[in-house]
Amino acid sequence: MDHSTAISQGFDRPPGGAAAGAALAIFALSLGTLLGAWYFQYVLGYPPCPLCLQQRIPYYMVIPLSLVLTGAARWEAPRWLLAAGLAVILIAALCSTAFGAYHAGIEWRFWPGPTDCTGPLADLNTGGSLLDQLNSVRVVRCDQAAWRFVGISLAGYNALISLAMAAIAGYALLARKV
Repeated sequence: MDHSTAISQGFDRPPGGAAAGAALAIFALSLGTLLGAWYFQYVLGYPPCPLCLQQRIPYYMVIPLSLVLTGAARWEAPRWLLAAGLAVILIAALCSTAFGAYHAGIEWRFWPGPTDCTGPLADLNTGGSLLDQLNSVRVVRCDQAAWRFVGISLAGYNALISLAMAAIAGYALLARKV
């Protein structure tokens, strides 16, 4: 085998196969997404609504799982274990896609959102003067997009990013060698 064949074969098959490459891509994409959400929250000052916070939950699971899966694939873990990890990531990403689309639909007024983040304040009898309570309340509504780029809100981008992660995990699952 000549040198150019050895080099091209090295690029054709990453260490750990499709599972390692997919898990690493999902790790980078999910970590970047969560860091972006934190940037919008803590640096740019866009407070998240309750649905935004719930959309982060799958990322808290996918990030460490994809990192562990990357290492497991590189250390040649059993195929069934890699497939199981990719399946969990696929399911979490599809759930995140659906939840992001649901939230984006609320922002576009396609359907009503939960009343706890799109409805009126419910109980102002908790103590103190009414004026003090009203002055201290900061309601972040789920039905109002805080930021949009090319017409897509952060919830919409979450749906698209989650769909991309699901596609990557699905591709790796369908690859000949997991």
